[in-house]
Amino acid sequence: MHNTNYIIRFVLIMTVIVAFVLSMMYTGLKSVHQTNEAVYNKKAILSAVAAQLGKNISKLSNAEVENIFNTQIEQKVLDMSGNELTPEQIKSATGGVASTADKIDMGKEMKKPEADRLLPLYIFKASDGKVYNIISVRGKGLWDEIWGNVALESDWKTIAGVSFDHKGETPGLGAEIKDNPTWVSQFTGKKIYADDGSFTSVRIIKSGAKDPVHEVDGISGATITANGVDEMLERGLKYYEPYIMKNKKS
Repeated sequence: MHNTNYIIRFVLIMTVIVAFVLSMMYTGLKSVHQTNEAVYNKKAILSAVAAQLGKNISKLSNAEVENIFNTQIEQKVLDMSGNELTPEQIKSATGGVASTADKIDMGKEMKKPEADRLLPLYIFKASDGKVYNIISVRGKGLWDEIWGNVALESDWKTIAGVSFDHKGETPGLGAEIKDNPTWVSQFTGKKIYADDGSFTSVRIIKSGAKDPVHEVDGISGATITANGVDEMLERGLKYYEPYIMKNKKS
């Protein structure tokens, strides 16, 4: 029989060994995790223009994703007044963490005062020469954060595609914002501006869309999540309006 001191020493030694091994694994795999996270985020951005790419985004290799970003995507970072920032200005605003749009942490930006936030913009050039402007939005669902990417056609008012994601919405209900392609496809072709030029966003209607230009159907059983997407789009799209007004076609 081992005495109590032996057992305590054994437990302490094993704890130290396990902690050391886990620490080494975390350190050694950190770069891998960062690369995978970066590619995951880029796939989410490209998902908004999946139809224009003609590819299944989830099946793209890391190299393919990077190639699309390097050859077909122009990245810009805007301030809340619609001004394009230089890499030096971006670094200054992010404490040296980022110098390009894909490095902007939207979660952190949401915690800043609105006037100080940065807005990533991805300009995608399709193989047919058409240009699409992908903007990022972020908000709150039922349980936690939700976010998405909205691709606008060159007129800056017609939605070409969207992609949404979430941190903890309920499977089969709120999680449908990501998992239900039929629901997501409703946004394609919708307008975020009225004929008179006023901003409208795209409304999510619980009882069913009646306006074929500016509304989509809600999600059955997920009213709060749908309301979160509605608010996220209205606020997030509006953030880009100063830049849109400088660039959109009449």
